[in-house]
Amino acid sequence: MTLCLMVYAALEYRIRETLKKQPATFPDQQGKETVCPTARWVFQYFSGIHILVITQMQYIVLNLNKHHINLLKLLGVEYEKLYAGSG
Repeated sequence: MTLCLMVYAALEYRIRETLKKQPATFPDQQGKETVCPTARWVFQYFSGIHILVITQMQYIVLNLNKHHINLLKLLGVEYEKLYAGSG
């Protein structure tokens, strides 16, 4: 449990610091733009994303919107690769 909370806090810190360094925001629960979203909200915001498997080597990521893509770009290449449109 302690490890999970540490990872959760580290990700929240990284998201908030990245948004503060860049002139970027992320929508909160009311739809207002913020630079301090909670990790719980970010996880919930990403929950509707699905992967359509075409073959074992090809897949399409569905339901990404501009907020998802912008946050992934800000967090770095490793995060973008996880949601890339093809495998």
